Amino acid sequence: MTHIYRCELELHDSLYFATREIGRLYETEAIVHNYALCYALGLVDSDRYGTQVSEEHEYRYFCREQVPMYEEHLSKLNDVGIYVTPARSLHHTSVLHTWKYANNNYHVEMEKTKTNIPSFGRAKEIAPESAFEFFILSQNPLPKLSKWIRLGKWMSKAELQVKELDKVKQGNGDFIFPYPLNPLDVMFTHQVLSYDTVNMPPVSLIRNVSINGHFYEVDGFKIPALMAYRFKV
Repeated sequence: MTHIYRCELELHDSLYFATREIGRLYETEAIVHNYALCYALGLVDSDRYGTQVSEEHEYRYFCREQVPMYEEHLSKLNDVGIYVTPARSLHHTSVLHTWKYANNNYHVEMEKTKTNIPSFGRAKEIAPESAFEFFILSQNPLPKLSKWIRLGKWMSKAELQVKELDKVKQGNGDFIFPYPLNPLDVMFTHQVLSYDTVNMPPVSLIRNVSINGHFYEVDGFKIPALMAYRFKV
């Protein structure tokens, strides 16, 4: 039996990650990638959720390399039947911050710098009190998640509310899923008919998806079934 949880995040700090870079502007898309959510929720390399990885790839108090190991980490969630969808915005506002730094060169000879022109950039962040929604699908009842999590480059604080949905039905056919999806996670089990692309690393997402295949139906909407983390086309 698949357990489906509706999750809502409310930001208590500004959320920043560089979805795209446009000159000196670093913009944060109002979508949270499902890879980022798995780490923020504490699902990766966890005794509690049965997703421990080898010592070589451990993700706990100390990381030997600051290199993402998505396949090694998230494949363990496949083994225990846990899947997290990307999060869409329920409502949000953006704030624009400007940062500056000067080119200060210090030498023993105390030579003057040739130029002293401040450099600057702008970061477009998601403001506090913005809210996001996503789903967790689990083959077994999910142990209680932490009420507070941290997201993004600044480890921004967010409050998590989780509600398990009941009266879940199953079906097969054409349907529209208005939430964002990771295309790699559905393209091998469903026929994706049409979609809008959201360009963001490490894997671009899709939304407003018209899709054909197995689904779960709950509260009047349909969620793709059989989703799992995949990393190769």
